[in-house]
Amino acid sequence: MPGKAVFLDRDGVLNDVVLRDGRPHPPESIAELKIIQSSVLACKMLTDAGLVLVGVTNQPDVARGQTTREQVEAINEVVCEEMNLREMRVCFHDDNDNCHCRKPKPGLLIEAARDFDIDLANSIMVGDRWKDVEAGVSAKCRTVFINRNYAEKRPGAVDHTAPDLLSAVPWILHAAGF
Repeated sequence: MPGKAVFLDRDGVLNDVVLRDGRPHPPESIAELKIIQSSVLACKMLTDAGLVLVGVTNQPDVARGQTTREQVEAINEVVCEEMNLREMRVCFHDDNDNCHCRKPKPGLLIEAARDFDIDLANSIMVGDRWKDVEAGVSAKCRTVFINRNYAEKRPGAVDHTAPDLLSAVPWILHAAGF
């Protein structure tokens, strides 16, 4: 029987973003990485309930030459360990690459579902940007929008909105049938 998962965007959900002119940017190094402690607790609650946790993140700064794949992977390793994630799936492409894995396309979620035998219809995508929510909708997941009040486009249809991951846990557990 396929499992249920929570797909988690990295920056803004699991770790703090770096805000520039009201827009979120990823940390550039482990030294700049700030884990959201309430998300550590939230992830523990979700895994204790039996949900599979998979990180899904766009990291276009690699394609743009602003950081290296090694720096991103070092950050991902720390985040996965802190949050007890099964894996961090990453799109290193930029919008112009027109790949299948860059959110808002659902490629990262669909591939993880195939690799880990996950039932997408009974899973949840959590993100802090419209592209995260759209990827979840396209993958046929339920969606949670973590509203950080960024100065950018908002998501359209969303199943639940919360100020942070920990606040969303009761809704996620109910939506997953726990």
